[in-house]
Amino acid sequence: MFAVTVTTSTFVLVGAVFLACAVEMVEALTIVLAVGHTRGWRSAFEGTAVALVALSALVAVFGPALVHVPLNALRLVVGAVLLIFGLQWLRKAILRSAGLKAKHDEDAAYAEAVAELTNLSPEVNRDRVAFVMAFKGVFLEGLEVVITVLTLGTSAHRLGLAAIVAAIALILVGAIGLAVSRQLSAVPENAMKMGVGVMLVSFGTFWTGEGLRVRWPGSDASLLGFIALYLVVTWLLVGVTRRAMPAATKVAA
Repeated sequence: MFAVTVTTSTFVLVGAVFLACAVEMVEALTIVLAVGHTRGWRSAFEGTAVALVALSALVAVFGPALVHVPLNALRLVVGAVLLIFGLQWLRKAILRSAGLKAKHDEDAAYAEAVAELTNLSPEVNRDRVAFVMAFKGVFLEGLEVVITVLTLGTSAHRLGLAAIVAAIALILVGAIGLAVSRQLSAVPENAMKMGVGVMLVSFGTFWTGEGLRVRWPGSDASLLGFIALYLVVTWLLVGVTRRAMPAATKVAA
């Protein structure tokens, strides 16, 4: 019988993987819906299916290989990668929360994709265009999901769990997205990205230290301390950035 030992790191792992996958899948779904409504659903679904197969192949090929890498070396490298990814997510989320960067609008992204597809020349093969657009959107957004699953899953020795959580996020986002169609702008994407960024940076700090043989107080429980610390730092940075920048430079949310 399959069982998972529930620890602090497992709990945070599930949350980080689920949120990261949900954010990326919302963006991918926006593209697929735009392609389907504008160019035809058959080719949109075919492009999506091929992209998912390609991403699954990446996990199947590289996932098992990472398991054989020495744990300390793996955690050191993965920790550094997660710090880079997490800081990038946090930077964008902080700038958006502070009003210095426009928040991502899924309705606007949908309209932009529809306009781009509609303005193409009638002579262009519509099926090919729909296939390529759907494939590109799902593959590029899904690639970030694959990186998240592989890095978090292998470092925690929970690759199977990470893959299952990613699959659940994919199914839920797909089902909800199809049900509400274009009403994706209601998703609090910036808050989700900020949460993912905090979790990735927390994991990155924890595993970089583990790779350097640092013994964190409380072991896995120290992850909660890192999350709390980075949440406070992020909140302070948003406040400081808002006050420091002239009002004229701010972007309307």
